[in-house]
Amino acid sequence: MTFQIRGLEAEAFAPLFRLSDKDLESIGAQRVYADEADAYPCRVSLTRVPVGKELLLVNHVHQPAPSSPYRASGPIFVSRSATTGHYLGELAPILKNRLLSLRAYDAAALIVDAEVAEGETVVEVIGRFLADPQVAHVDAHFARRGCFAARIERA
Repeated sequence: MTFQIRGLEAEAFAPLFRLSDKDLESIGAQRVYADEADAYPCRVSLTRVPVGKELLLVNHVHQPAPSSPYRASGPIFVSRSATTGHYLGELAPILKNRLLSLRAYDAAALIVDAEVAEGETVVEVIGRFLADPQVAHVDAHFARRGCFAARIERA
């Protein structure tokens, strides 16, 4: 089963970078600068942001279905210089070598299945989930902190 992973649209976050730190704070967001090589996964590019780069830490609704009890949002990092990443049949860089919580959802945004996986097992779990016709998409979360990482769909 071929899958694709697409980052969030960069244009949706661009206006936020023009806000002052005070204005960001008023909407529950923060401007940060990467100070560790592997601590800032950008949800737009789906890459790990290098030290010194500017990012925003914002709340993002990653499961927007209003009629689902699984409607959810959480914190994500977005890099100022990011362009939307797209990965076909391979894991995006932010998903590699990480313990992930994979959650399979149906078209009504209800959980059909879930699994924790790491390394090459992640691709196997994605394949198994997407082989199920009930599954509309898979959301990956970083298992340790619980933050949304990326959405995975059939290609």
